[in-house]
Amino acid sequence: MRVVIDTNIWVSAFLVQRGYSARLIDAFRQTRFVSLLSAPLVQELETVLRRPRLVSKYHLEESLIREYIALIREQSVWVEVEGTVRLCRDPRDNFLIETAIFGNADYLVTRDDDLKRAPELVQQMTAFGIQVVSVQQFLNQLGAV
Repeated sequence: MRVVIDTNIWVSAFLVQRGYSARLIDAFRQTRFVSLLSAPLVQELETVLRRPRLVSKYHLEESLIREYIALIREQSVWVEVEGTVRLCRDPRDNFLIETAIFGNADYLVTRDDDLKRAPELVQQMTAFGIQVVSVQQFLNQLGAV
């Protein structure tokens, strides 16, 4: 299975190492699916993990952030995106959609209701063979819940 994981899930698993997001990342580490990455996704992940508020609240060390991002990059397949896809109501989410489409993803895993609950978008993604699902739904598909 080829999967795009939304930034908020990567961040959640890094900050709180229990729950559904953490289980998803455990499955990723066990190579139970192929993660797809793009430059905008990695850039957003780096930016969010380095936000001063998060660094302070969770006592994040730069070395741990670098290690986490390196792990994700090393175990994922890189997808080149062009910034041409404009399907989402929130234009800041289009890079995730484009990563999924250009990477021939089977799933886009997200908590974002703009992606999960927009009927037209879900229909368009289904036409590309991509299911937009929650973390729990994807874990169910893996048999990991």
